[in-house]
Amino acid sequence: MTTTTRIAEPAATPAPGEPRARAPRRRVSAVLVALVVGSAATVAFWWAGATATGVPGATIMSLGELAGLLASFLVCAQVLLIARVPWFEASVGFDRLVSWHRSLGTTVVLLVGTHVLLMIVGGSVLDGITVWAEVPAILRTQPYLWWALIGTVLFFAVGLSSARLARARLSYEWWFALHLTIYAGIFLAFFHQVAGGTHFVASPAARFVWILLYSATAGAVLVWRVLLPLLDHGRLRLTVTSVVPEADGLASVWLRGSGLERLGARGGQYFLVRFVARGHLGTAHPYSLSMVPTADTMRFTVGALGDHSAAVVAIQPGTRVQVEGPFGRFTGDRATTHKVLLVAGGAGIGPVRALAQDLLARGHELVVVHRAHAAAGLALAGEFTASPHLRYVPVPGRRATLGYDPLDPAHLAATVPDVAERDVFVCGPDPMITTVVRTARALGVPAGAIHREEVA
Repeated sequence: MTTTTRIAEPAATPAPGEPRARAPRRRVSAVLVALVVGSAATVAFWWAGATATGVPGATIMSLGELAGLLASFLVCAQVLLIARVPWFEASVGFDRLVSWHRSLGTTVVLLVGTHVLLMIVGGSVLDGITVWAEVPAILRTQPYLWWALIGTVLFFAVGLSSARLARARLSYEWWFALHLTIYAGIFLAFFHQVAGGTHFVASPAARFVWILLYSATAGAVLVWRVLLPLLDHGRLRLTVTSVVPEADGLASVWLRGSGLERLGARGGQYFLVRFVARGHLGTAHPYSLSMVPTADTMRFTVGALGDHSAAVVAIQPGTRVQVEGPFGRFTGDRATTHKVLLVAGGAGIGPVRALAQDLLARGHELVVVHRAHAAAGLALAGEFTASPHLRYVPVPGRRATLGYDPLDPAHLAATVPDVAERDVFVCGPDPMITTVVRTARALGVPAGAIHREEVA
């Protein structure tokens, strides 16, 4: 049986009104610098090995080689961004890494297409034959290019599957399975480069560096996405103790394990969670903590937002669970003053509840505004016990029914008159987040004091 937990009182009374701390200056991410420097080094490497013959066909092919080299470097960077390397995640946050990964994916596919097109066109100009005749000719004379052809097809297949229209039609499981084939595409592209690439055939040193780059990328994936999660799985011994319905479309999954404090998880963070059960084993999904973990207990409150999350309610007690994380920067240490407004909607109440627990323990004074379409959707409401340091404001009802938007500037200012003196943390559906951010800015909250976390 699972007992309901309540947010604990702070250990010490918070100090009276304090001036807002100056928001930290935005620093250029070391990850972004590494991407730019690596790309520049790749261009320099191409330039050093390029042959300036003045022959149009050779020039076209040389530019094709540049596109291929950049695609090869950036695909390694793309993989490293989601390899769960702790230094990367701590530098910019996992959400931004995923966003950069997606952007690089588009760039890589375009570069691969440019590489193939320029190499074929340049070769046809040099050989004095048509583009259509050039393709079978180079496949006959350079048989290792068959592997490159297969790799290119895989690159385009994965790229197309990630397009918005395709993602809307593919289930996550099918998309993920197709996405895994990119590793085969990367290996095949790498093989054809070191086997016949102009810049590598005549330079053992260049070939060694390129092999080292790909080996390091593969090693990072194996260590942080395979080996360490498996070791953590054996060490933590996490199992489901119960699944508790909390509200319409929301349920809490309680887990028990060992040594969970060593994870260093904070309120507002999330884990990639894999249930070792039929229908769940193939994928890991991001779920936010809805309480700060203890030494042996952690909890996720999950909204039924898709096939996987909707099926969580059927998970049986005793099911083994593998987690990766914690991830995310939606945490209390980003607050610039001791007064904080938390706004939650839908499944966003989970991370907000954990964040409130963490902030109270740090001595902050909180107002929690909880939006839901109906009173039945106010999950975890009973855990926000009113105190001198916490005011909980439930706001159920659709805007059409209420006749107004409770999160517009006039109504939010009436609910929280001193909102301009507070940090604002908001978590929920993207339209709600957009409204809260716009309202907070209109009411005088600095941009650096607004912190957001989207729940799809």
